[in-house]
Amino acid sequence: MPEGDTIHRAAERIGAVLQNRVPEQIESRQARHRAERWPDKLEGREVRAVDAYGKHLFLRFAGGLTMHSHLRISGSWMVQRQGERWRRGASRAWLVLRCEGWEVVQFDGPVLELMSDERARRDPRLARLGPDVLGESFDEQRYLRLLREDDPTRPIGDAILEQRTVAGIGNMWKAEACFAAAVSPWRPQADISDDEALALVRFCRPAMQRSVREGNSARPHNVYRRAGATCERCGGRIRQRGQWDDNRITYWCPGCQH
Repeated sequence: MPEGDTIHRAAERIGAVLQNRVPEQIESRQARHRAERWPDKLEGREVRAVDAYGKHLFLRFAGGLTMHSHLRISGSWMVQRQGERWRRGASRAWLVLRCEGWEVVQFDGPVLELMSDERARRDPRLARLGPDVLGESFDEQRYLRLLREDDPTRPIGDAILEQRTVAGIGNMWKAEACFAAAVSPWRPQADISDDEALALVRFCRPAMQRSVREGNSARPHNVYRRAGATCERCGGRIRQRGQWDDNRITYWCPGCQH
């Protein structure tokens, strides 16, 4: 699943092409969206802003309309010159916007919806999100309060995946944050000190900001998807196992994460 750094990077790339411009052509190719007449509703409207919050991306159009996207596991955004070959088939394109020789395409959804700005502000899915780990500012005390309001028996590795606690962290960043802080992802959040809980997000913020700037090559690769490999910190063996209700695969080093 694309994590917050991927979505913020996509928002920056899309904004560079569309912000303060009027798309010359808009296509909505999925049958489920045709009745909603997005090209008609958005025709002639300037894109006022493109921004992200956690794993959610927003294209904000003049006239009080917002296109909201959440990619979940299958979706992706693409920005490239018109005429270049798409990385996915045309039948998988949910939304296409063309502007000044560029194409912005969203593939495979699965959440793509046009809503009023007022609805976007009041949408309960969005209103319940915790502080964005990549926001301009990060409210550490709110993060700690939301964390402590969660199930105290929930392992910390799963607890920081809860978007209502902190928005933007996914499975890769949770594994690398727990490793960086030398915290076992299996410890119940009630047994995690405030300093340890803060160490997780204090690692993620600058590391994810660097990933936004430089791309996936800037992401750390200490434990994620390295099960069976040797830990470069302690020489132990990295392990993996499904965790908590969603059975998300967790990677950690039992030798140096306690």
